[in-house]
Amino acid sequence: MRALPSIIFLFAARLLLLSSFVVPFNPEHKARFCAQQQHNDDQIIQMATLGGLRDSNADIDSLARFAVDQHNTKENALLELVRVVKAQEQVVAGTLHHLTLEVIDAGKKKFYEAKVWVKPWMNFRELQEFKHVGDGPSFTSADLGCKRDERVSGWQSVPVHDPVVQDAAHHAVKTIQERSNSLLPYELSEIVHANAEVVETSAKFDMLLKVKRGGKEEKFKVEVHRNGEGGFQLNKMEVDRS
Repeated sequence: MRALPSIIFLFAARLLLLSSFVVPFNPEHKARFCAQQQHNDDQIIQMATLGGLRDSNADIDSLARFAVDQHNTKENALLELVRVVKAQEQVVAGTLHHLTLEVIDAGKKKFYEAKVWVKPWMNFRELQEFKHVGDGPSFTSADLGCKRDERVSGWQSVPVHDPVVQDAAHHAVKTIQERSNSLLPYELSEIVHANAEVVETSAKFDMLLKVKRGGKEEKFKVEVHRNGEGGFQLNKMEVDRS
């Protein structure tokens, strides 16, 4: 019986020793950790804008509908998805999808750029950005391959995100590369503006392009013709020094 107090004392001492290794729960620590984790995620998304874009192989239609639905819910809007004009992706902590979307807003065609962040292993999708980038006038890609009518005459401004305009611009940059002696590749950076004119069964595009070559950026004024079969030809090209 004399040994009982000693046993109790040793047991209590062990409990006291173990408790010294237990970190007490602190709500402030948890809040700081969550904030830091969110900051790290935001940094990952920001770093994704530096490069690494590639054509997307994901279920683009599903992502496009998700982006439009999320925007409509947030902004109480009624946009209707028409099609995905362009889709690219970047590998981040998951995948960041860059989408160019054609939508109908109150009967008018408009173009938006959306960014959707996806982490498949967490069943996570989040709309990071949804911004308006242009409107579609009455002169659309449907007019570019048909015969001229009274509704469309002369040069008309066309949306730079229209897929036919994009194809014409990429053809121009490719031809500029072929005609140059540069070892550095030319890359299309931006279509500053674009005009088009339907002539019989063909179309002409007058565009101002921003092009990157290495670390240098240049601007070119180009005129590209599209024939009735859909082929492109660069007819005029000059450096814009403005």
